[in-house]
Amino acid sequence: MKKKLVGWFWRLPEVLRVAYRSFPLLVILLVLLLSCRFGRKGSGEGSQAEEGEISISGAFALYPLAVRWAEAYMKLCPEVRIDISAGGAGKGITDVLNDMVEIGMVSRNMNPGEISSGAFAIAVARDAVLPTISAYNRQLNLIRRKGMSRETFRKLYLEDSFISWGSLTGSSSHKKVMVYTRSDACGAAETWAEFLGTNQESLYGVGVFGDPGIADAVKSDEYGIGYNNLIYIYDLGNRLKYNGLDVIPLDFNANGIIDPEEDFYETIDQFLAAVEAGRFPSPPARDLYFVTNGRPDDPVLTGFLKWILTEGQHLVHESGYIPLNHEEIENELNKLR
Repeated sequence: MKKKLVGWFWRLPEVLRVAYRSFPLLVILLVLLLSCRFGRKGSGEGSQAEEGEISISGAFALYPLAVRWAEAYMKLCPEVRIDISAGGAGKGITDVLNDMVEIGMVSRNMNPGEISSGAFAIAVARDAVLPTISAYNRQLNLIRRKGMSRETFRKLYLEDSFISWGSLTGSSSHKKVMVYTRSDACGAAETWAEFLGTNQESLYGVGVFGDPGIADAVKSDEYGIGYNNLIYIYDLGNRLKYNGLDVIPLDFNANGIIDPEEDFYETIDQFLAAVEAGRFPSPPARDLYFVTNGRPDDPVLTGFLKWILTEGQHLVHESGYIPLNHEEIENELNKLR
């Protein structure tokens, strides 16, 4: 016994060193545990509530990111349950203002009527709407080199007339350009319409429900064009465009060719960098919002929103979106204080 005690005594400095080095990690783990268990009494920006439920519905644009946030938050705080459904920004704003959900996902700015009805919007990330084309279109290489100007898209979406692919590319093709738009009230259509100087109701085209629906319609139609939220164009696994779908480059200076500074669509990371650098305009780039019915005061809800604006921002870029900058985060957090 004496030998064992002596041996342990001489190892004491080593034990203390290991404990000292591990102390910060132990403290972090303890804080994460207690933040959920006692969040109702916490005062930090990311304080989480003890337990509760949050229901969310709305924009297809925000749905994938909202799912990532919910999964991460529920792992951090198992006592909080979050249910999410997509259905378009119009459904999101209707649901939240009718108290059917706690949060509406909205991919456009609020209009005055919605604000007067109680819509309280918190910007949570940014993305963009891009014009899409079938990867099987025989004019694709020409389109990639020439792009399309805003005025060309105005003719396609605002004039109910026959326009051939040959007239767009200078080729001999007499095939009609098949134009697809959204049939549901949504932020993508409103953003695209705003870029063209109009509103969703004024857009011509074959109406298709939802982001996945319009992407599939364009993929399967060699002569079709449409528009999609960024996350439905690029595969986050390889960061490249989905098979069968391509992007129509925007010819911003309308010189009939895509200049090097206009060419940034090959990967999602290349495009995100262009938006962050201000090389892609807003619209079609835009803010994405979580909307509540009035300023939230439920600790479960405010805890989740504050977490999104702090720790949750680390998931934004890898999920195919653009994080808010420091100033924007502070502005949104101030709304919740």
